[in-house]
Amino acid sequence: MHTMATDNQAALINVRNRIDTIDDTILKLLKERLKCAQEIGQLKSKENRAKWDPLRERQIYDRLVRDNNGEFPEEALHSIYHEIITTCRLSQKPVEVAYLGPQATFSHLAAVKYFGHSADYRPIETIEDIFFEVERGRVQYGIVPVENSIEGSVTSTLDAFMKCKVKICGEEYLNITHNLVNYSGDINDIKLIVSHSQPLAQCRQWLRKQLPNVPTQSVFSTGQAAQMAHDDHSIAAIASSLAIKTYQLQVVVKGIEDYRGNTTRFVLIGKQSPTKSGRDKTSLLLGLLDRPGALNDTLAILARRNINLTRIESRPVKGEPGKYLFFIDMLGHHMDGVLVEAFERLQETCSYFEWLGSYPQARQSTANS
Repeated sequence: MHTMATDNQAALINVRNRIDTIDDTILKLLKERLKCAQEIGQLKSKENRAKWDPLRERQIYDRLVRDNNGEFPEEALHSIYHEIITTCRLSQKPVEVAYLGPQATFSHLAAVKYFGHSADYRPIETIEDIFFEVERGRVQYGIVPVENSIEGSVTSTLDAFMKCKVKICGEEYLNITHNLVNYSGDINDIKLIVSHSQPLAQCRQWLRKQLPNVPTQSVFSTGQAAQMAHDDHSIAAIASSLAIKTYQLQVVVKGIEDYRGNTTRFVLIGKQSPTKSGRDKTSLLLGLLDRPGALNDTLAILARRNINLTRIESRPVKGEPGKYLFFIDMLGHHMDGVLVEAFERLQETCSYFEWLGSYPQARQSTANS
């Protein structure tokens, strides 16, 4: 028995030594990869080329998934390489990203999911201010929620697109799980529940059934709600998993959303859209002529060319009753021949035409945040 235990211990030490050797090799290769990325950044700077090449990144992911043959968990593989690739890319040029603050909002989570942990994140008080920061060049990028699978469009984001000249550079989907949190973790301490208006709406039925006598209050963000719960122990917040750690809160009840599969789509805004990735989306902002059938005629221009629309949304033009602008998302890149042709026709037939950007389609993850 003693010999068997000794043999097992020796085998364990041997495997651990192999792991240490592998880790040392991985670290050496990571440092080598970082140097290569920095060298590429210097070469691109000499040619005045964009640092970000979406097509190249997609080819890396596709090759890794193909060569993996399902042996390493695919979701984890993508997550690991996403952090490696973004870290190497950001080493070429540091990136500052504005999000709806304070810390630990769902917007903050979406930004980290998109850029990894190497970017410089700046919390901003309102969605409109994020647009202003990007438009005026104070930050390179902003990330803003644009639609939710349950509550629909985020109107403040759509309205900001009508005010500011920015481009959509990317998109990210975040699977939303809402937690009821407070300082003590005791439901009996809750005298007020605060959160952003969207999470409050997404948890309306649960709150009405479980805490019918506790009032709710809408605030600017889930991060602000978490901060309030930290400062006042009679307040509970509906907040993200990141907020629990950031503001030292306890979970009262996990997953209080009324419907599962709750997903928010975020878009990345900047001054310039990226080059083609091969799997892209394009967004437009259109105004229609004041005549019968104008919307049908506009959509027919796209339908005749087999352009696949993924979303269409109207918003009233402020100060002009009865006038609307239409936000349209479609598959493809604005440099694709079929889209070039369609856009020429749209500019002839629409009262207003603005290309909001072309950008890589997001990879939708199954993991909750």
